[in-house]
Amino acid sequence: MNFIKHYLKICLLIIPLSVFIGIWVAFFLWSLDSVTLVRFRFPVLIFFLPLAGILIHFLYAGLGKSSEKGNNLVIEEIHSPNLGLPWQMGPLILISTLITHLFGGSAGREGTAVQMGAGFASTYARWIKIDKSDWAILLISGMAGGFGAVFGTPITGALFAIEVLVIGRIQWKGFIPAILSSYIAHWVVLYLGIRHKSYSLNPIQSGFQSSFPYFPMGFSEILKILALAILLGLASRFFSILTHFIKGIFLKYFKVLWLIPVLGGIILIGLTWLLGTRDYLGLGVLAEFPRAYTLPSSFYQNGTGTWSWLFKTLYTSITLGTGFKGGEVTPLFYIGASLGNSIAVLLHSPVNLFAGLGFIGVFSGATKTPWACTLMGIELFGGHFALYFLIVCWVSFWASGKSGIYTTQKNIRNFH
Repeated sequence: MNFIKHYLKICLLIIPLSVFIGIWVAFFLWSLDSVTLVRFRFPVLIFFLPLAGILIHFLYAGLGKSSEKGNNLVIEEIHSPNLGLPWQMGPLILISTLITHLFGGSAGREGTAVQMGAGFASTYARWIKIDKSDWAILLISGMAGGFGAVFGTPITGALFAIEVLVIGRIQWKGFIPAILSSYIAHWVVLYLGIRHKSYSLNPIQSGFQSSFPYFPMGFSEILKILALAILLGLASRFFSILTHFIKGIFLKYFKVLWLIPVLGGIILIGLTWLLGTRDYLGLGVLAEFPRAYTLPSSFYQNGTGTWSWLFKTLYTSITLGTGFKGGEVTPLFYIGASLGNSIAVLLHSPVNLFAGLGFIGVFSGATKTPWACTLMGIELFGGHFALYFLIVCWVSFWASGKSGIYTTQKNIRNFH
């Protein structure tokens, strides 16, 4: 009985926190679209990207304390509660992400929402003087609220927050508070008028025919799905290795740290000039031009270039590896969907289905969260292809290697 009362108390404490997270995520999503539209209107802003990098560097150097570690710090604090997350984490990641996107850095929004949610949760935990034993549950709930609200996937948000901590094991202890937080923050975002991009995979147009009773795929379709999943896993591994390599190589050879984002910005400007397109700047969801390559356009025939996934990988790895802020997940969606589109054309398979599978498959391999990514597929695209989602997420998970983009994730082999 005491355990139930204690759990109910935690859930009640989470309600105001989740409302607060939802309000800030709604503001963030509105601001993100606003700065993106400003960048579209004034393309010259990209030339100020190196200066924006200097500003972000000194913001974190002067105010950030340990916030620079981002999502890795959140995961680390949940595993070993110490001093809590710096109160500056939420405001700093919000401001620096908007600066990154305003000037054309290729980053996402998941990292921002998760760090805001966890940062606010940590400050709230100190304010209400919660027991250290419950500290991790509050941080997990903050993560879930931020993730579920920013993508409009509350169940995925809760599962992601408890699955991302340990590779190969789900920490079910925090699931009920996490899903409560995720749903409340999601509802607040919707109440404030923010609408998420919707995607549709029409089962009638899937193009796949079943050769077996009660099984939605024939033998040739199984082979195509498996081939796609392996390539998605390798793409996520490439993204992770490249991002860590770029960060490591710049830190090794440049001791004047503010020069790193300057050089990163200059490289991105050079790439944009070399490719002759601005399609790989920013989040990649809104279209600057009618036929621009974007994440939504990847779901249509001729909606992406053959090598769009590679270019987006380069842009995002350089952006994040040289100190600009944001998240990895939306660029991973873009990389996966555009790669799925290209593979579909090569294998004469349905483009929208393969784009949807790529959307969640690269995410699964990079974050090591196959169950959350399977649920995300169901929440975003419907349950018609749930078996496809499951196969792709798990095969990509295994094909992507032992580690992902988060260096502080524990592995089931060494988790005690």
